[in-house]
Amino acid sequence: MPRHAHDTDCTSPEHHVHDASGYVHAVEKACEERGLRLTPLRAQVLGLIAAAGKPVKAYDLLDSMKTQNGSSAPPTVYRALDFLLEQGFIHRLASINAFVGCHHPHARHSVPFLICDNCQAATELEDERIPQLLDSQAKALGFVPRAQTLEVHGLCATCSAA
Repeated sequence: MPRHAHDTDCTSPEHHVHDASGYVHAVEKACEERGLRLTPLRAQVLGLIAAAGKPVKAYDLLDSMKTQNGSSAPPTVYRALDFLLEQGFIHRLASINAFVGCHHPHARHSVPFLICDNCQAATELEDERIPQLLDSQAKALGFVPRAQTLEVHGLCATCSAA
């Protein structure tokens, strides 16, 4: 799971999940509440992403699933990723083509990420003011936003201190 900078929304314990098994359980609960089905394959993909501790690429997920299951067809894994993305349970980091879990599976949101170019750590900035500011600035220019992706690359505190 990605690390966090700070929280401004959804900070109650039942909404903020850090461990992999607790995260999968929270997503199962969110699926029940939304009338969705978290299939065993979707749960497995979600668990692998949550347990990775850093952004994970689709082909790494496929390799892990082959090790655990003997084989997994790429289309089924990609369908599971699509479902998890659509529901806001994971985030896709476009600049590195990788996936991370979302610490707030009960709340759909768009948040910026800080990505370390050295260790690949991804920090989810849980400050809703940032996407709100981008949205309002875009609208002020007459632009109608449909989606936001903000990824800032650099060095994390650990790597910059080394």
